[in-house]
Amino acid sequence: MRTLLILSLALSAGGCTRWSLDHHLNSAYRAYAKGECAAVMLELSQAERKSRSRSYLQPEISLLRGQCLERQNLFVDAAQTYRFIISQYPASEYAFRARARLETLRQLGHYGPEEATKASPMAF
Repeated sequence: MRTLLILSLALSAGGCTRWSLDHHLNSAYRAYAKGECAAVMLELSQAERKSRSRSYLQPEISLLRGQCLERQNLFVDAAQTYRFIISQYPASEYAFRARARLETLRQLGHYGPEEATKASPMAF
């Protein structure tokens, strides 16, 4: 009986965490639709803290973060976020989307892959 009680408590706690994570992701998408990037970043941060054991959600969180950075005209940061997705999750749907976003940024003149690899020495 005690084992059953402990098992049911463990399962319910896991379900609560998943519900909370879904709530934060859904809230982030709603805020993004309204154009409220500050709220998006807050919700994504909270979702990230709850998703540490669910690494498969990281590319989705990062893609939404990159899109919000684009809305804020932070194109270099957005490009770096997309490059992170591509390097860490190359076979995911989100890597495909990140490549498409990078190409769009390149076509708009906000991102050049050759710029990302150049290193310039500091002048003293």
